[in-house]
Amino acid sequence: MSASFAGQRVAVMGASHGIGEATAREFAEAGAQVVITGRAKVRLDAAATRIGHPVAVAEMDATDPDSVAAFFAAVEPLDHLVIALSSGAIGLGPFAELAEADLRTAFDGKVFAHLRILRAALPRIRRDGSVTLITAASARAALPGSAGLAAVNGALESAVPPLAAELAPLRINAVSPGVVDTAWWAGMPEADRAALFEGVAASLPVGRVGRPEDIARAITYLAGNGFVTGTVLDCAGGATLATGR
Repeated sequence: MSASFAGQRVAVMGASHGIGEATAREFAEAGAQVVITGRAKVRLDAAATRIGHPVAVAEMDATDPDSVAAFFAAVEPLDHLVIALSSGAIGLGPFAELAEADLRTAFDGKVFAHLRILRAALPRIRRDGSVTLITAASARAALPGSAGLAAVNGALESAVPPLAAELAPLRINAVSPGVVDTAWWAGMPEADRAALFEGVAASLPVGRVGRPEDIARAITYLAGNGFVTGTVLDCAGGATLATGR
């Protein structure tokens, strides 16, 4: 890793597995004091053990304003914040069959949760620190059956530039992952998941699906580069390129 975060404080929201966990590990390896959050302490403790570096854990329900407020009232001042929350596959499926209640749940679990955390965090973040949101390439990939997810992630991505302008010199960026091998896909039978990953890998210029570490390195790049703000960084293996593949 090129950037050093020695002596800096970082909070990673949604770090009990996958991308959030990998991101916490990257920051901790670079010397940061890291606190990870999630809904279940037992899962956070397990993630902290896997991370292999000292990290603090804090239970927090991002959909509960009181829980969010309590966390930021207690946390030490931060240099960087990463919001890696997901409402899972809720909202995925054919548009004609998409239940409005599911779409509202997806927005509440991701869009409103991200923005709620960001607003609550503002008094606790270094004035010229950074916030990195995690969106998804579904916002721009035009995949049939992903209109709900595209709406959710597109809403977050469209907010990044105006937030960066309004909250400057605090830097606001986002990383937009493609298909990444995480527990997000755990609801699929193993054989189906393997076939999906094989097909996606064959369609991508890089020839493979993503790993959590790929996204984590993109996040730490944005946090460590003080000259980048208002940016949505694709980390999707070329999924949104017009390659004709």
